[in-house]
Amino acid sequence: MSAAAVGGASSCIGAAAASCSSAGSSYVAAGGEVGIAGRLPSRVLEHVFSYLDLYDLMRCSLVCWHWNNCLADENSEVWRSLCARSLSEEALRSDILCNLTTYKGKLKSYLHALSSHDCSRNVYVKKNGFTLHRNPIAQSTDGARGKIGFSEGRHAWEIWWEGPLGTVAVIGIATKRAAMQCQGYVALLGSDDQSWGWNLVDNNLLHNGEVNGNFPQCNNAPKYQIGERIRVILDMDNKTLAFERGFEFLGVAFRGLPKACLFPAVSAVYGNTEVTMVYLGKPLDG
Repeated sequence: MSAAAVGGASSCIGAAAASCSSAGSSYVAAGGEVGIAGRLPSRVLEHVFSYLDLYDLMRCSLVCWHWNNCLADENSEVWRSLCARSLSEEALRSDILCNLTTYKGKLKSYLHALSSHDCSRNVYVKKNGFTLHRNPIAQSTDGARGKIGFSEGRHAWEIWWEGPLGTVAVIGIATKRAAMQCQGYVALLGSDDQSWGWNLVDNNLLHNGEVNGNFPQCNNAPKYQIGERIRVILDMDNKTLAFERGFEFLGVAFRGLPKACLFPAVSAVYGNTEVTMVYLGKPLDG
């Protein structure tokens, strides 16, 4: 299909989406089809959809049930194509996303990854789009937030260190107001009332500049091993933050979280160390 043909088809799709919105959401919710939009063959739709960006695809999924069903397969050519255009080849070929089984899931994870614009000036996100690298800057603690925060629902993500932890290595959550850089080597996450963190070096829980006890709460809790994936579970419905290691649920670390937008966050002190974060979506129960 030529670029002009794709452009024309995309314009038609945009027009159909707009007409659907003006027709009223109740008609679509009832399962009605919108004119020609509901009669386009699935193969044609899938081919055209594979050229669109995520924003347009989200709009297309609201046009009618037929279009929504065409986009329901998270491993379809549509999502594979968008995934290939959005993610780096390194991320797709490495084991970074090994726990995500669909192209749509991988794409969603990329959109929730650590932000290269909301972080300390002493760190940067590598070309794979998921790994944070801390430059060897003396007497500085440096952090980063995820691109997207959460004010409702249940969310899970994995974090792991791919280099030395140093004296402080903290994972957790933070509001938009929490600082992402400070002088000295300190537990940045948990240093104020805007962040909550678990220091993997000494197993302390931190919030508002205070130690809230050890975690996990057991005798002789094992220390973190480099490369070990920690799963973070944020439940904004019950206002809790919990952690898992491997297939073991370690328990709830924080309760009574505020009704605010909370972002995944990390802070590190060791020069040239690297931290990777992968958003998984809604946690599985059990």
